[in-house]
Amino acid sequence: MSAAAPERGGVRLREAWLLAATFLVAVSGLVYELIAATLSSYLLGDSVRQFSLVIGVFLSAMGLGAWLSRFAGQAMSGFIWAQIGLGAAGGFMAPAIFFSYAWMESVSLPLYGLLVLVGVLSGMEIPLIARVLKQIGAPKFRFENVLSVDYAGALAASVAFPLLIIPQLGLMSASLSFGALNLAVAGLSLWVFRAEASRAQFTVWAVVFAATLTGLGQSERLVSAAEADLFEDDIILSEATPYQQITVTRYRDRVRLFLDYSIQFDTLDEHRYHESLVHPAMALAPRRRQVLILGGGDGMAVREVLRWPEVEAVTLVDLDPRVTELFRDHPQLSALNGGALGDSRVTVRNMDAWQFAEGSSQLFDVIIADLPDPKNLALSKLYTRQFYGVLAERLSAHGIMVTQAGSPLFARSAYWSVAGTLAAARNPQAPGAGLRVLPYHAYVPSFGEWGFVMAAPQALRPRQLALPPGLKFLTPEVWRAALVFGADTGPVEAEINTLQSHALAGYYQDGWDQWFD
Repeated sequence: MSAAAPERGGVRLREAWLLAATFLVAVSGLVYELIAATLSSYLLGDSVRQFSLVIGVFLSAMGLGAWLSRFAGQAMSGFIWAQIGLGAAGGFMAPAIFFSYAWMESVSLPLYGLLVLVGVLSGMEIPLIARVLKQIGAPKFRFENVLSVDYAGALAASVAFPLLIIPQLGLMSASLSFGALNLAVAGLSLWVFRAEASRAQFTVWAVVFAATLTGLGQSERLVSAAEADLFEDDIILSEATPYQQITVTRYRDRVRLFLDYSIQFDTLDEHRYHESLVHPAMALAPRRRQVLILGGGDGMAVREVLRWPEVEAVTLVDLDPRVTELFRDHPQLSALNGGALGDSRVTVRNMDAWQFAEGSSQLFDVIIADLPDPKNLALSKLYTRQFYGVLAERLSAHGIMVTQAGSPLFARSAYWSVAGTLAAARNPQAPGAGLRVLPYHAYVPSFGEWGFVMAAPQALRPRQLALPPGLKFLTPEVWRAALVFGADTGPVEAEINTLQSHALAGYYQDGWDQWFD
């Protein structure tokens, strides 16, 4: 055997490791970007804006890192230091952001500061790996091979993030786990290139790796500590799904549900919201046999619908199967809706509301849209003229639909945009005309002054309501008052919401920012 044979074997080993490392660091880099984008949308709202900013800042930082990589005198040493830095900055990104938000109610500075740092270090990786491959004399080295492996890693991360990483790990453990992955890459690189490694690198790597593994082992405690500061009550359930973060808190007999850290209901006053949403439309509808509920996976709206003895079937469409499962099967949570989701008249469909409405041929006497606020474009589409036109096609001859429409006080233009959009939606019974609308509101302490809009192909007359027994809030007198708007909540000119304009998301964000920023 020639003396060159072991040397060629060593080059091939190093080349194979560097390409494998390229794949692994690409996975971790994209995961950090997705963690930052998800956290920013959870904590800052407006997911489209936040995802756009995070992607733009991260890519710009990567470009800066690629430029800075030229100043690394030793390419392999620079790559190892970059991996150690990524293990620390990326690994502790989620803990740092969560605790910053919990303690200081501020997230922008640590989020974007760490994002820039992670982006710069990630941007240095590929140029440094390419330099090392050239230096070791890798046979048939082609830069495009490195890029191909890098893109394959990004694809793997983008697929795994919603399907495996978040459901199985959650944001805190995912951040620390991929920090540990970067440090594992650094450690193996130190071994493969041990002749070129320094004692300082071994020492710093060992300390950071030990800290990251300790954090990972204590991740559940870190999550509990962060959430204890975020929520004032005891947390009885905290779970990440591919769609959202679910948190349920309790203080004595008081239970609250938070989705993506935004309150959805408080058992002290949820009856005000759900009675106002459900019963006016049910009372004004001539028939109530078939009812469709969009959203409302907690089953509270279903509970109110089932108070009407004429109801034969309720179809509940909610995107997240975990929410409907919890509020059907969890003893403490199902008790809040009176076991409504287990009722034989109720059918649960876990799918997108628009896809259901477009794909169904069934007609409903009442359609209730208990959907999240239109704080981003993905949700705003469910408040557009096009979507309301699709829903109107699902109404029976004298059917009525109703939607929650946000606050006419805190987001006044947004509320009246919803009302105007419904009025402009296609009327299947009168081509060329819009729907007839009936706006009303109620005070819900957890949300403030809250608005709803009813709509139907035919005229809606706000007559006296015949209500079912057992209601805690809604009375004929309350209903009459609900139809009266004050000078600061009454109609204003607002653009209708369409798939092209998405004016509503802007109105919503501007309104709430004016009050609470």
